[in-house]
Amino acid sequence: MGCYDCCMRCLGGVPYCSLVATLLCFSGIALFCGCGHQALTETERLIETYFARNLQDYITLAYIIQYFQYVIYGLASFFFLYCIMLLAEGFYTSSAARQTFGEFRSTMCGRCLSSSFIVMTYGLAALWMLVFALSALPVYFLYNMTSTCNTIDVLTETPASINQLCVDARQYGLLPWNAVPGKACGMTLSAVCKTREYQMTYTLYVAAFAGAGITVLALLTYTVSTTYNFAVLRYLGRKGIGARC
Repeated sequence: MGCYDCCMRCLGGVPYCSLVATLLCFSGIALFCGCGHQALTETERLIETYFARNLQDYITLAYIIQYFQYVIYGLASFFFLYCIMLLAEGFYTSSAARQTFGEFRSTMCGRCLSSSFIVMTYGLAALWMLVFALSALPVYFLYNMTSTCNTIDVLTETPASINQLCVDARQYGLLPWNAVPGKACGMTLSAVCKTREYQMTYTLYVAAFAGAGITVLALLTYTVSTTYNFAVLRYLGRKGIGARC
C-alpha cells in the first residue's frame, strides 16, 4: 500500500465529530475556568475596595469565592480527562480500529461502555446548561452597573439626580444588609466603572460566559457522536462496520 492510500485510510477513520467536540470543550473549559478564576479574584478586590470597609462584612464572600476557585480547579482536571476518554472512545468505534486490528466485533463490554458515556454526557450537558445560565448573572449585574454609570455620565449637569443613581451590592446578596457602605452612588460609582479593575472584571466575566456556552455546544456535539457510535456498535457491529463520528 502506498503512502497516499495509507494516509487516506487513516484520515477516513478519524472521528471528526468527537475531535471537533474535544477542541470546543478544551477551548470552552479553558475560557470558563481561566477567566472565571481571575474574575472571582477581581470581584473580591472590587468589593473590598469600594463596597465594604470592614473585613467581617465580606469574609463570607471571600470564603465562597475561594471555594468556587477550588471547584474550578476540579472542573478543569475532570473535563480534560473526560474529553480525552470520549475522543478515545470515538477512535475505538471508528473504522480505523477495524482496519488496524482486523474485523470489527462489538462486545457487551463495548456497548456497556458506550451507553455509560451517553448517560454521563447527557447528564453533563444538562448540568452545564445550568452553569451557563448561572454564569450570566454576574454579566447581568455588571451590565446594569455599566448602564448606570453611562447614565451618570450623561447627567453630569444635574448633581441632585446623579446622587440618586446607585448600585447596591447588598441587593444581590454579595454583602450582608448591615455592611457599610454597601453601595456606590453618583460620581463615586462613575469613578469605579472607569477603573482598570472594573473593566477587567467585566471582560473576564463575559469571556467566562462565552466559555460556558462553548462547553455546552461541545457537550451537545458529544451527545450526538456518542449516540451515533452506540447505534453503530449495537446494530452494525456484527457486520464489521465502524463508526465514523
